[in-house]
Amino acid sequence: MAIEFYEMISLGAYFVLMMAIGLYAYKNSTSDVSEYMLGGRKLHPAVGALSAGASDMSGWMLMGLPGAVYVGGISAAWIAVGLTIGAYLNYKFLAPRLRLYTEMANDSITIPDFFENRFEDKSHALRIISALVIVIFFTLYTSAGIVAGGKLFESAFGLNYFYGLFLTAGVVLAYTVIGGFLAVSLTDFVQGCIMFLALIMVPIIAFFSIGGLSGAEASIAQAGPAINMDGSSGPARDQFFSWWTDDMTFLGLISLLSWGLGYFGQPHIIVRFMAIRTVKDIAIARWIGMTWMTIAVIGAVLVGYMGVAYVQENNLQETLLDPETIFILLSQVLFHPLISGFLLAAILAAIMSTISSQLLVSSSSLTEDLYKTFARRNASQKELVLVGRVATILVSLVAIMLAFDRSSNILSLVSNAWAGFGAAFGPVLLLSLYWRGMTRDGALAGMIAGAVTVLLWLYLPVEIGGESLSANLYEIVPGFIIASVAAVLVSLYGRDVKPKVELGFIEMEDTLEDELHPSA
Repeated sequence: MAIEFYEMISLGAYFVLMMAIGLYAYKNSTSDVSEYMLGGRKLHPAVGALSAGASDMSGWMLMGLPGAVYVGGISAAWIAVGLTIGAYLNYKFLAPRLRLYTEMANDSITIPDFFENRFEDKSHALRIISALVIVIFFTLYTSAGIVAGGKLFESAFGLNYFYGLFLTAGVVLAYTVIGGFLAVSLTDFVQGCIMFLALIMVPIIAFFSIGGLSGAEASIAQAGPAINMDGSSGPARDQFFSWWTDDMTFLGLISLLSWGLGYFGQPHIIVRFMAIRTVKDIAIARWIGMTWMTIAVIGAVLVGYMGVAYVQENNLQETLLDPETIFILLSQVLFHPLISGFLLAAILAAIMSTISSQLLVSSSSLTEDLYKTFARRNASQKELVLVGRVATILVSLVAIMLAFDRSSNILSLVSNAWAGFGAAFGPVLLLSLYWRGMTRDGALAGMIAGAVTVLLWLYLPVEIGGESLSANLYEIVPGFIIASVAAVLVSLYGRDVKPKVELGFIEMEDTLEDELHPSA
């Protein structure tokens, strides 16, 4: 499809708005590295909540999940169930303590910074390992977003896939490099609002255009299996409405639900908790964020659901070359080009919000955790902000190179990086925030064990029942378990906790109690 004039107007307005926000942030919050990387811990809870949601969901929300439901039916929505539960638990149990502890631990502005300060790690081992995990997995994660951008411009506008890559990355780079954390958070807030409206509008209009629920069910029953990009066929439609299909296994269900475990270790999400104004504001952010997420996830599932019916009823099977572009197809055939341009901007919003957040976390690790610690300990704030901007550009260039493989599956790329962060950081962060007996060596063991387990589970040439380890059980499950066990055992049987570290933990818990339940 070629781009329409009115679609260009909508998209152009969206790009101008993003750049304007970047310029505003440049003037208001880039004077030092703390403001550039964390917004000075002055984030409004509504901005923090929608920023966390938008940076979390990425192209997966509007392309990956609807595509998975389009191909596999309602059972694919188990991922969304697991994610929703995980997001709530993350807000409830991790966010308040992380917000307070990172500030008390020498005002830590990155996760590696927090690990080092929390455990008084003079060797810098925790900082180095965690920074490397962030840079490696986030480069992979960022490439997934850029792939989604390339697919969008190719399928929606008829542009060359590679032009789409550079256009997507170029706009994100512009406002991220210029405005830093505040620009990323404010653009995420706007992008979250756009995504929210789009995921309500598209399934509702599709619902009425195919004759309601009865019309949808009749069309789906007549539809043939979806055709994937590689030419393979998806499952038959006779079990499309079933939450438990014939090929579903208990391990398969655990794999889908276990996506929720990943939330505890995603730096680009939990950094929003660190930046919210106060601990009390976390509760407000939780309810705003969970309301947004619940409605948005239901909308994404319904896009895939209604998409099958609409494609069948209108004989558009040959038009839909990639199931992950079902949202794009519905946006363009159901709405006036001015509105469809807005809806396509929602996909760009989802993609760009995540890319920008990941780029900023990656650059903060390269700047604060590697450059400042090992190269220029006495670097000025101005120099660190400059290095942060250069690092953002370098990470994006590597991610673009990885995205040159246009056959990459967005959900697959995201799942690998999600598992890597969830297993490497999730158990260590939770134990660091809740267990005074956690030691530096335990944290290091858990982090390494989690990351290595995920990589081995993905790439070991071992099969069970003719399928890879990852196909049998999502790699975050063994990674999370092994990381937790390693961290606990090494903490229990290794060197004792330093008295100063234990005292810091006790002070954090006392302060948390005072802030959440002040005495009358």
